[in-house]
Amino acid sequence: MSNPIGIYLHIPFCMSKCPYCDFYSLPYCEQNAQQYVGALLHALDTAPGKGREVDSIYFGGGTPVLLGGALLEILQGVYRNFSVQPDCEVTLEANPAAMTLQTLRQLHGGGFNRISMGVQSASDRELQTLGRRHSFEQAVQSVQMAQQAGFENVSVDLMLGTPGQGRQSVEHFVSTFAQLGVQHISGYLLKIEPGTAFAKNQIERLCPDEDQSAQLYLDTVELMEQHGFLQYEISNFALPGRESRHNLKYWRCQEYLGVGPAAHSFLGGRRFYFPRDLAGFVNASDSWEQVVQDGSGGDAQEQLMMRLRLREGIDLGWFARSFSLELEPMYKRAQFLQKHGLLELQKGRLFLTPQGFLLSNSVISDLLAEVF
Repeated sequence: MSNPIGIYLHIPFCMSKCPYCDFYSLPYCEQNAQQYVGALLHALDTAPGKGREVDSIYFGGGTPVLLGGALLEILQGVYRNFSVQPDCEVTLEANPAAMTLQTLRQLHGGGFNRISMGVQSASDRELQTLGRRHSFEQAVQSVQMAQQAGFENVSVDLMLGTPGQGRQSVEHFVSTFAQLGVQHISGYLLKIEPGTAFAKNQIERLCPDEDQSAQLYLDTVELMEQHGFLQYEISNFALPGRESRHNLKYWRCQEYLGVGPAAHSFLGGRRFYFPRDLAGFVNASDSWEQVVQDGSGGDAQEQLMMRLRLREGIDLGWFARSFSLELEPMYKRAQFLQKHGLLELQKGRLFLTPQGFLLSNSVISDLLAEVF
């Protein structure tokens, strides 16, 4: 019997483009949004894996909450075509500047049980630099609004390494939302992506340098733990038992189906994705004919790379048995890296430390070179 899959639905509409964002998004237009909902429903009706069990549904963007009650039509499309488990995690990404209590109550009543808010900072000055349309007080009120609407699983995003940011700003963010009773915080280091407004404006000149950003990351890990948020992935922290089920699917190389332009999938051992083309998706008679094949997935190298993003790391006995590998050279390299505080070897598991997460690309490449 196959394991449950996750479903990701991309909602590519935003009120405006944030200067750091390179996700596929377009200005919100009611007519385009209506057409898109119809195209998503048609794609779900003809989706590969139709009928599979589902234990995670994630609406990302963009700003999904802009679609309001139409999100429930899409959610019903998932229920109509898949076997959704009773305890399925159903997540909605939301912008604090684009939600109302009425809409949140409607969405929670219709089946959404988790909300992830793009707060990003506790400083209004930093929020302005990031191009956010909300103040920190509005973000606090939005969390309270979501809780009032019935959401008992709330996540907030924190961006690290932004211009002028220091430990005090991060501490204010974490302590405020801990007191409000959120269950999950994602803390991402700012990355200047090519083609974004930040890249064109050379904003990196105003950002903390590499050493300062690294210290800020380590400070954040410490602050999170002090407030009960345990690190379970490079950029994610949660109260025990409140880890994002959908995020874990990605890093454990479990199956998921992505629907919508720029959405990626891993299903039946294959990786594939939709082009970043809203018009092409909406106008296609069969949107699944558009997907771009991206090779196979779940091999030994990918398992090591993905699972070492998680604090739980990888079970080396399982790894060796599953892929018929000789791991002695990697053990020796891991012991060397352990002496430098970059990883730990405990009870047959290999996992990175917070210091190791900062250098994860080079540490993982180092380990891969000993096996492949």
